[in-house]
Amino acid sequence: MHCTLITGANGFVGRQLCRTLQHSGQHVIALTAGAATSPLAADQHLQCDIRNADALHQAIALARPTHVIHLAAITHIPTSFADPQLTWQTNVMASLNLMEALRRRAPDAFTLFVSSSEVYGASFKSGLPVDEQTACQPMNPYAASKLAGEIAIGEYFRQGMRGVIARPFNHIGENQSPIFATASFARQIARAEAGLQPPILRVGNLEAHRDFLDVQDVCKAYLKLMELPCEKVEQSRRFNIASGNTHSIRNILETLLSLSPLQLSVEQDPERLRPSDIPVAIGDNRAIRQATGWQPLIPLQDTLQRLLTFWRAQVGALI
Repeated sequence: MHCTLITGANGFVGRQLCRTLQHSGQHVIALTAGAATSPLAADQHLQCDIRNADALHQAIALARPTHVIHLAAITHIPTSFADPQLTWQTNVMASLNLMEALRRRAPDAFTLFVSSSEVYGASFKSGLPVDEQTACQPMNPYAASKLAGEIAIGEYFRQGMRGVIARPFNHIGENQSPIFATASFARQIARAEAGLQPPILRVGNLEAHRDFLDVQDVCKAYLKLMELPCEKVEQSRRFNIASGNTHSIRNILETLLSLSPLQLSVEQDPERLRPSDIPVAIGDNRAIRQATGWQPLIPLQDTLQRLLTFWRAQVGALI
């Protein structure tokens, strides 16, 4: 049985990943910086700020994982601009802390480092699907820190530690923070339906096209990557997790609006506009499909329906 440690287990993806791994029969160890905000689907729960090297060494010594999925990170791009020092400390130095702790305490553990499609940055300007050989040209502190984390962790892999790097594209679902667009839309719709705000949605840029995935499909991709045989790991260390299709933010919003009985108007909010000269970001997923057989299965409509149902429940609990 795999004994899998998940860093950042209290986050949006971490919560779903705990459930996915438990359902697959793994012993799940949830590592969080503080107390869980609600119960986690984990067999064991450890608290540790991964920026604290000594505390992390103690946590790894206690957990003795066979596998590690490293999710913990600063992922919000505006936050990375506002506090680049925190971003680099968390996304790079804390990742080094993890690999050092594993090297000393669990050297045979297989590590899945969750990077980001944001590392491709300016390469998206071609408008073509990017694959793992596409040049990385980060355009924000978050992306730069993730690429630096890839390089740092890749050095441990080069020296013989086992693992791979995932580059997931935009993924959405329940429990995602409303600082992200799709969750913000769903939350505002739910609040308007409950009479907690006027029937007006305030939005940012709606014209960008992105490669969207359901968080459940992404977690299943992580599970597949953890099961890669050694020869396939040696062939490729980096894998895009992408659908190979794009949807505009406007299309996402219109689909969510169609799921509500209310007539809602939309207003652009200058404070929500984030400058971007990347009109289209799409990924090539052939590498992970060929290596593992993974492919996304959940229709976007179903994801958005679940998302809206989740926020209706969250809002309803406040009334």
